[in-house]
Order: sequence, then structure tokens, then C-alpha cells
Amino acid sequence: MTTELLPITRVPRTGLPSHAVVVGDPARAAEVAGLLANTKEVSHHREYRTFTGTWKGTPLVVSSHGVGGPGAILLFQELADAGVRTILRLGTAGAIRTGILDGDLVIADAAVRDDGVTQQLLPPEYPAFCAPEAVLALQRAAVEAGAPYHRGVVWTRAAFQPGFVTLPAAAYTRAGIAAIEMELSALLVLASTRGLVAGGVLVIDGANADELVDEEATGGYNPHREVVADGVALGSRVALDAVHLLANESTESPETIK
Repeated sequence: MTTELLPITRVPRTGLPSHAVVVGDPARAAEVAGLLANTKEVSHHREYRTFTGTWKGTPLVVSSHGVGGPGAILLFQELADAGVRTILRLGTAGAIRTGILDGDLVIADAAVRDDGVTQQLLPPEYPAFCAPEAVLALQRAAVEAGAPYHRGVVWTRAAFQPGFVTLPAAAYTRAGIAAIEMELSALLVLASTRGLVAGGVLVIDGANADELVDEEATGGYNPHREVVADGVALGSRVALDAVHLLANESTESPETIK
């Protein structure tokens, strides 16, 4: 592994495995890395904390990107610069579609590009889509783990709390958007322009932020509950298993996934 470090995340320019799981929280990166064999912390700068290790014999990277698309895309760019070719995001999200429960997983098919950064990189008509093989690997891993999961489009939004500008939440609800989060579309746009395989699995930690204005009705936002922790633990293994499947090119066709 080279001693030359990239400027923002301080990850080494060469020598990293080609597959990665990324999360928002540096502490969660350490937790996921703790599941690996031969774990080694290779950098920790600002919100970017990076580990290497192996899962079922597959070498991989686990790294944190912080909160929000503009900072997260810097990690994604530097991982790509360092030779990482597959990136799966494991995150948390607010449920939008009816019937999605706290602790459930949402496997993204695509994302609404409201991330606050990719609009400055590409025209808004450019899509943010998950690699089909990533979606199928995550779905297979969820099925094999017995994890409750849903598939659909997610809304990546730069603002966590609602403000004074009217946003199209009602329209997205009617359109069947599954969940809302803050970083996935930045990953997907970067990946598609750099020839990477990317996808995302999200753990539901409550209702979407617009509903949390009425704290009396919702009880307020509390992602630190056991049901969420259990979902994150299960989602971590699903993400790692999906990376293993992708690394070994053994993802099955949709007809074989039940």
C-alpha cells in the first residue's frame, strides 16, 4: 500500500481493495469493520474514517462519508481515484411509502437527485440509478439473511429538517417513493460517470423529516432505538454479503431470486 495519501480523505492512493461499503457515521464504519477479519484502520481525517479487511475471504474497504452529498461525494471520488470499483452505501433513512416499518431495509433502484451537489456537476435530467447487479446482489443477500426489505426509488435530499421552501414531498409520496436520505444520489451519479458499480441499502429509522414537525403526533425523531440498531446490524451483514457476491460474480438472475 502506497504512502502517498489523497488530499481530502487521506486514504492511500494505491493498494486498497476494489470493493467498498460506505456509511455516514465514522463510529458505524468502525462497527462494520469490526465484523471483518484482518481489520486495519488505514486513515481517519475529518469525517472520513477508512478500514480494510476481509469478509468471507473477500478483501474490501469500509469507509465513512459524513452527512450530506457535498462532503460524501469527496470520499466517493477519492475512493475511485484509489482504485475502488464497487461501492455500496449502507445508510439510514426515513420511510415515505406506507407499510415500510422501522428497522426494515430499503434496497434502492434509483434516487431523486435533490442532493445539493450533483446539480452543479451535471444537468438535472441526468439519472441517478443503481447498477442492476448491485440491486440484485443486495436483494439476494437480504433474502438469504431473512431481512425484511423493500425495493424502490429513494429521495436524496440535502436538507434534513424542513424549512420555509415548499418541497415536493406530497408528489413524491403519491409517486410511491420509498424513503428519504441524504447521500445516495451523489454516489450513483459519481459512479455512473466513473464506470463504477454502485448501490444502496437503507435502514429505516423513523418517519420522513417533514412529518416530524408534529412531534406530538410522531413522538419526535429518535434513531437511537433498539429496532434501528437491530436493523443496522442486519443491514451491515446484507451489505457485506452483497459485496462478497459482487466480488465473486455470482449474483443470480431475477428469475432465480425468491
